[in-house]
Amino acid sequence: MIEKLENIENEAMEKLSQVEELEELEKLRVHYLGRKGEITSVLRSMSQQPQEMRPVLGQKANELKEKIEEKLKEKEKEIEEKSKELLWEKERIDVTLPGKPVSLGRKHPVTLITEEIKEIFAGLGFRSEEGPEIELDYYNFEALNIPVDHPARDMQDSFYFTPEILLRTHTSPVQVRVMEKQAPQLPVRIIALGKVYRRDDDATHSPMFQQVEGLAVDRNITFADLKGVLLHFAREMFGEEQQIRLRPSFFPFTEPSAEVDIFCVICGGEGCRVCSHTGWLEILGAGMVHPRVLEISGYNPRVVTGFAFGMGVERVAMLKFGINDIRLLYSNDLRMIKQF
Repeated sequence: MIEKLENIENEAMEKLSQVEELEELEKLRVHYLGRKGEITSVLRSMSQQPQEMRPVLGQKANELKEKIEEKLKEKEKEIEEKSKELLWEKERIDVTLPGKPVSLGRKHPVTLITEEIKEIFAGLGFRSEEGPEIELDYYNFEALNIPVDHPARDMQDSFYFTPEILLRTHTSPVQVRVMEKQAPQLPVRIIALGKVYRRDDDATHSPMFQQVEGLAVDRNITFADLKGVLLHFAREMFGEEQQIRLRPSFFPFTEPSAEVDIFCVICGGEGCRVCSHTGWLEILGAGMVHPRVLEISGYNPRVVTGFAFGMGVERVAMLKFGINDIRLLYSNDLRMIKQF
């Protein structure tokens, strides 16, 4: 039995010296010190040994048990320290290494154009104004001289909450609100930028898009002033050689009214498929403020005149950057945004 204990000791010390994982260490603890372990088995067989041998065997078995327990603790500490060193080596930061590149954000093309439009008109003395996107029918239509039976009021074109409240279809209501607040002071010179909503959704239209309206009201403002401002804008936005063309049109809130074209940004006015070989691309609508609109807003149309214009920011962005589908601007595709 003494020899058996010595064999157990030699075997245990050898295996414990080689173990490298806590899981393996636990298995050895159970193997030697568990209920059915080697040491326990020896202690249970003591009753079968001669009476005079029992004290010696008991003392030897207990000493071996303590020795194995001590070795287990020592090995456990050694494994834990080694694990900490490996973890530290894995997680430590080498401050001498170059930093990881940070992906910088990009401004959306609509944001770029919006900022450029603001800058151009600020140079002409136009201040930026904002207004509510949920608008009253009065400001969206009635105060802009749009009669009840006008197609723009059709439910197929506008998003109504109630018969009197809707999502604004243009930023022109801001002009009315500003004139109401400022009347009869002069001059009025503003641009209004913001989201507008219409029931459209295709390659060149979106149910939500950005629009910019311009308004100037003062004594002796003429159609020539309007043309000069729009020509300046076109050249600042699209190049010094740019030209504009005004075609007669109709808007309820301006009289006379015009559609404004620019030289095709693809062919420079030579004619191509993009401009249907005309050399021109439509960019905005404009005109002299209708006397009725001035009157409703608190200005005397016999004393003052004004002009107004409106354009889609996305339309300008598409022309400026050569984008052929408005839906690309709202696709959230980083490959698209990174180009700008």
